[in-house]
This record gives sequence, structure tokens and C-alpha cells, in this order.
Amino acid sequence: MSTEFNRKKLRMKSLKDRSSKVNADLLIGKMTGHHMRVEDFVEALPDILAVREMKMLASSILKARDVGAARIFMYGGHVIKCGLGPLLVKWLQDGRINCLATNGAGTIHDIEMALFGETSEDVEAGISDGSFGMWKETGEIYASAVELADKHSIGLGEALGREILRLNGNAAVSPLASACSAGIPVTVHPALGGDIVHPHPLLSWGKLGSAAERDFDLLGERIVSLSDGVVINAGSAVVMPEVFLKLLTAAINLGNSISNFTAASFDMISQYRPVNNVVFRPVKALVGTPIVLTGHPELMLPMLDIFIDTEEAADDKNG
Repeated sequence: MSTEFNRKKLRMKSLKDRSSKVNADLLIGKMTGHHMRVEDFVEALPDILAVREMKMLASSILKARDVGAARIFMYGGHVIKCGLGPLLVKWLQDGRINCLATNGAGTIHDIEMALFGETSEDVEAGISDGSFGMWKETGEIYASAVELADKHSIGLGEALGREILRLNGNAAVSPLASACSAGIPVTVHPALGGDIVHPHPLLSWGKLGSAAERDFDLLGERIVSLSDGVVINAGSAVVMPEVFLKLLTAAINLGNSISNFTAASFDMISQYRPVNNVVFRPVKALVGTPIVLTGHPELMLPMLDIFIDTEEAADDKNG
């Protein structure tokens, strides 16, 4: 047997001398059957990894609300088309978020759900006959909102919200309309040429760009207040992470001190821009708390809502 590799000579240590990462306090608690309370369900979850980060994020949102710091929620179209519009409306109403920011897809699904009760077309079928995205009502409403934004020198988000309200859309499912009605900033950041409304003959790209520029500056004003606050990106793989990073840098360039914020990413898979441009680069440069939670937003965001409810109830109980 080799004298250089003889397993009988391995130096073993006792478990009692080891520092372990997981102990009995972290294990999943007792599940009490079919009628378990939500609070008990959250309490029973193992206090480790994603559960711990979800609790940390819930606590950060409530603390940011208490001190009046920015609570910015950035999102892509998937969040709305998978049924989470009412959840964002709830968060606006109870102050869990005080600024919304989305890409073009997020607004299109919002308009269609609020005004027509349906969205998300069959893309492959539409390509084959040239009908993909060629929807009269969606394009006309969008073009009308762009004209409204130009007339009143307002942002695209506010203009779209006003248009939904004017047409008696269902504000209960529309973050755009609800934010507009409540006077809460909602900003839109389209990638020109990337949305189904952009080929519409009534849409002015020049006026669209001007409205988006006003929203760019409006989001920048909210980012200035990000210290002790929270920024979350959900379901936007490219546009919102890129917009956020440029605005954060611009805010610092203008002399604003930003630190001690929580940055979180929610997505189905861990992607380069959300994880780096929203979470790790800003947190490393400015000091903050990084949170990356991977999973389907239609499951993970309602779960976050439950965690916030539970944290808030515990705070109220403890005075």
C-alpha cells in the first residue's frame, strides 16, 4: 500500500467539535393538516436559504415603508399575463411598493386585461398568417395614450393609466390604472421596435420616445431615495435591469449618496442582467443586501405576499 495515500492514517475529528450550518432549529416544523393557518405554514418552513431570504425581503419592505424610503418594483410582461396584476394593485394600496416600473410588454398585457379581460396571443399561429401583434384596439389605445402624454407633458405610464380609466377599464386588475388613480409613480421603458404596438400606423415613435424619456427621469427621482429602501426586479431579463443600472449610476453622478438598500431578483431562471445589474454589482459597490430567489413569479410573488402578511402580523402583535 502506498505510504502517500493510506486511508487508515486519516486524521478524524469528532462531530462535537464541528461548526454546522444546519441544526434542528432550522428543520421544517409540524404540518397540522388540511386547515393549517397561513401564519403557521410560514412558521413551519425550514429557516434556511430561500425561506430565510424571503423573510429578510419581507422585513426589508416593511422597514422601508416605515421610514418612507423607496420601494421600487420593476417587472416584465410575464408578471401581468400570469395573473399578478391584482397582487401589484394590493401592494400599491397598502404601501408595500411606492413606485412601479415596467417594459412595453408589461403595459400591453395590462391594457388588454383591464379593458378586454384577456391577453397573450398564440404567436406561432399569428406569424403564419401575418396577424401576430396586429390588433386594432390595442394599437389604437396605445397611440391615444401617447398623444395624451404629448399633450400634457406626462410620462407614458401615467398616460396609459389615464386612458384605461377613461375607458372604464377594470382598475382592480390594472397596476397602470391603480397607480395613476392613486398618484403613485408608474414608469414605462419601451425598447423601440420590440412591442406589438410599435408597427401600428397611428403610433408616433417620436412622441413615444419623449414620454418614455419623462418616465426615465421620474424613475431616476425615485432611485435617489433608495437608501434604506428596496428594489425588486421580477421577470424582466434585459430592459429593466439595464435601465436601473444606468439610472442608479446617474443618480450617484449627480451627487446623491445611496446605500444600505435591499436588491432582489425574482425569475424562473437565474439570468445575467437581473442578478448582476440589479443585485450584485450595485450591492457590492454601494453596500446593501443581495437577494436572488429563483422560481416562477406567479408562485414566488404570492408567496412573498404571504411572508409580508405574516411579518406584519408579528410586528403588530409585538407592538
